[in-house]
Amino acid sequence: PRDTTPMNFILPLPGSTLALAMLALCGCAATSTTQIVPSPQPPVCQASAAAVVVWAPQWRADQKDVPAREAAAAEGIDRFFKDSGCFASTSVRRVPQLSASAIQSAASDAAPRHDRLVAIAVRELGPVVRIGTSMALVEGGTEVVLGVEEYRLPNPAPRAFSVHWAHGGPGVIKGVATLPQDMQAALAAGLQPGSR
Repeated sequence: PRDTTPMNFILPLPGSTLALAMLALCGCAATSTTQIVPSPQPPVCQASAAAVVVWAPQWRADQKDVPAREAAAAEGIDRFFKDSGCFASTSVRRVPQLSASAIQSAASDAAPRHDRLVAIAVRELGPVVRIGTSMALVEGGTEVVLGVEEYRLPNPAPRAFSVHWAHGGPGVIKGVATLPQDMQAALAAGLQPGSR
């Protein structure tokens, strides 16, 4: 009698083929996450208010491609305050650093009437790639980390919190092309336009 038992073959795959196969099995679904510390925070945005917004980068010492990241940050910040309806009117200024004197100077130079002053420290803006952290072997996306201070005039004491926004997931590889949009998304998550 002939043996009719089915035979299973396991073929060895080269390393790159195996990685691609794992990526295909795990999928490439990207998700957005936001962490606000301390949380929860009431919205900074108020559609009827006038605001002065000052911002400055606070990169880590080994930050790469600083000019490109700063250009992306500036574009994203400008677009957000132009398009989001966060405030009725906004004066946006980049300052060398977020010192008390720089913030005060920007507020003094602004149009006479404003209700809010918002200071934004850009601490991280860029693509991230982690290898070997999940079944997909490669996990990546983009990340934005901001420090936010809100001054409601005439009160001199600010409300301060941080925003950590990320978009990505297993098998996701992103470059720098979306950084202005990522900045806008992080600001929307942290400042909450349209929620009042």
